[in-house]
Amino acid sequence: MPPRAPNIAACTIALTLSTALPAQRAPNPFTTNAGEWPSYTGDTRGSRYSPLAQINASNFSTLEVAWRYKTDSLGPRPEFKLEGTPLMVRGVLYATGGTSRAVVALDAATGAQRWVHREEEGERGAAAVRPLSGRGLAYWSNGTDERILYVTPGYRLIALDAKTGNRIPGFGTDGMVDLKTDIDQEILPDLVTGEIGFQGAPVVGRDVIVIGAAFKEGTAPKSMRNNKGYVRGFDVRTGKRLWTFHTIPKKGEPGYESWLNGSAEYTGNTGVWTQLTIDEELGLVYLPVESPTGDYYGGHRPGNDLYGESVVCLDLKTGLKKWHYQIVHHPIWDFDLSAAPILADVTVAGKAVKAVALPTKQGILYVFDRVTGKPVWPIEEKAVEQGTVPGEWYSPTQPIPTKPAAYAKNGTSLDDLIDFTPELHAQAVAIASRYKLGPIFTPPVVSKAEGPIATLTRGPTNGGTNWPGGAYDPESHTVYVAASNAAPAVIGLVQPTKDRSDMDWVTGIAPAAGGGRGGGGLSVQGLSIFKPPYGTLSAIDLDKGEIAWQVAHGETPDAVRDHEALKGMTIPRTGQPGFIVGTLVTKSLVIAGDPQVTTLPNRPRGAMLRAYDKRSGAQVGEVLLPAPTSGSPMTYSVNGRQYIVVAVSGGPYSGEYIALRLPAGTH
Repeated sequence: MPPRAPNIAACTIALTLSTALPAQRAPNPFTTNAGEWPSYTGDTRGSRYSPLAQINASNFSTLEVAWRYKTDSLGPRPEFKLEGTPLMVRGVLYATGGTSRAVVALDAATGAQRWVHREEEGERGAAAVRPLSGRGLAYWSNGTDERILYVTPGYRLIALDAKTGNRIPGFGTDGMVDLKTDIDQEILPDLVTGEIGFQGAPVVGRDVIVIGAAFKEGTAPKSMRNNKGYVRGFDVRTGKRLWTFHTIPKKGEPGYESWLNGSAEYTGNTGVWTQLTIDEELGLVYLPVESPTGDYYGGHRPGNDLYGESVVCLDLKTGLKKWHYQIVHHPIWDFDLSAAPILADVTVAGKAVKAVALPTKQGILYVFDRVTGKPVWPIEEKAVEQGTVPGEWYSPTQPIPTKPAAYAKNGTSLDDLIDFTPELHAQAVAIASRYKLGPIFTPPVVSKAEGPIATLTRGPTNGGTNWPGGAYDPESHTVYVAASNAAPAVIGLVQPTKDRSDMDWVTGIAPAAGGGRGGGGLSVQGLSIFKPPYGTLSAIDLDKGEIAWQVAHGETPDAVRDHEALKGMTIPRTGQPGFIVGTLVTKSLVIAGDPQVTTLPNRPRGAMLRAYDKRSGAQVGEVLLPAPTSGSPMTYSVNGRQYIVVAVSGGPYSGEYIALRLPAGTH
């Protein structure tokens, strides 16, 4: 056996349970049709769909806790940001948890622990740019061999035996592939502290594992130079690298010319930090690519900057590009493609279309033929405002879809400001008058104390749809997607000191400008500066390219319901701000949780898991949870009973997986 890699140690604790494993089954496990949940989104297509029907409108509100699994003991300290979505295969639930990203196997019916595995990464783990438990893992089987695959905080790909939790000796080096090596670049400054990682779940199709790359969060990078977010494919049996796709093209590759002044040589980021999706039938993988360095200033990388903020389709076996479409030219708005592309087989104008749909921070669903890359409905290049930041390069146009209509707010005007009362509206107008307002793609401005302080907009950072993405119903050809409308993005630029950054401009607020320091900082008497709805759930018909219905999602926040200025007023449900709202669609329901806790007279303080009729959008049930849902819900069936499992955490409540099912005798 080869020696274990340095600076890493593995620990697996296994428990023997009396429950026997079911019989072996055929390969190709990536479907929910058998009542399992074998991939991060149920399948590899981004669907988050299950045909299970036992839990329905008539009984959803009677759901009770089947089991719960607290993750506090999985790391050196409790975690308050549990974002995972578990898998369930052959009666076993697999999940990540804890501050050092342990993997656990639980009995899916009882929650009893079968085994736990954790890597001790030392300094490299402590320096991780994407720490904590991450969002999930992947499963693979050839019918006999079963593997669990995940990426550690220190950016290592680990393959575990699904039955025991032990590393697989024949995969990489003793079950591990160092993702900071063999990446067509030297990770700087070194392999321990070099800025690159991944907190998403690997995706597997046709025996190929595809891994993205992520970087430090933040809007003021220390340098215009950074490591590059290349995407790679690996052999699921051996861990051998099969291909690398350069998300920033190398010299001689198509797209290199879109980076003017040789800026492709030193610019970094441009990774895929969210979920990738695979069409196993066609043998294609779809990459939702993020922004280049940095998020709001691109003067050091003039040009359109391919493949920044593009959807890219690759051949799964070779990594060769089939097509791409750049959603934003020369990104300067932090409009990372933040959600998993959704693959859908639809019928448009009587013609069958294999489509791919991308929910976005812009609150726009971009829809393409996933074979050719051609837009399903016309996307028009429209002229946009040219900014005035010294040294910046601006694209004269941006692509705007004709269909579907935007499902979330983007840009800002005075008509968007709070208007519960004339007084509140007047205060909002006075605050907004110090900022630059405008439609989507209104550029950032140099922050000035006398005004404008910044561009005030929505979409960047925490607007629209973020990493939870959407869900797709293959029966009705409908995408269900949550969105946040309430978080203001305040985009001002300042010149940094040289010890802070070598960039000419970074985000910030001019000294003495006062107020509005960062997204979410603008309020009127403690209320959002924007009108409700603060959060929505939308159903988008992909056959027609139309929004079928939209509802406010989430209980009205306490700050609104109990506000002194609103006493005696009837305020319709506002929905809740917050971008961590994952959706699940079943035979009859769309299920999503509140992103905040609330306190009502008729129940304890907590957050609701809600069920909607997927055809009409009417809420048909709710279940109280002790904390907000912080991961996307999933569902499965064991021993004839349907379960829903969701991660909850936030505020003072540490991470916990909660499994719900109907009371005994009612299913």
